[in-house]
Amino acid sequence: MTIDDKTRTELEAAVFRRLVEHLRSRTDVQNIDLMNLAGFCRNCLSNWLKEEADAKGAVMSKDESREAVYGMPYETWKATYQGTASPEQLAAMKKTHPGH
Repeated sequence: MTIDDKTRTELEAAVFRRLVEHLRSRTDVQNIDLMNLAGFCRNCLSNWLKEEADAKGAVMSKDESREAVYGMPYETWKATYQGTASPEQLAAMKKTHPGH
């Protein structure tokens, strides 16, 4: 299958938006769970978004990139949805991502 660059970019953008929307709807899934299972989390996505904005010379703050992913200010999401990580979750995180 051959897809032109414009179409590929549009498809990738649509997939990104769909992923973000899915993560917004799954507030029961904690970032630590995502990190332990997939090696990335909502914060990673927001960091990648900011890095790409910076690379393109687009002005985007860390708070703005997080809000773009979380759908609300990060502090609001944390206060509303983030639970306390269990000792098991923390141990798994330390084992799989020691520098994170």
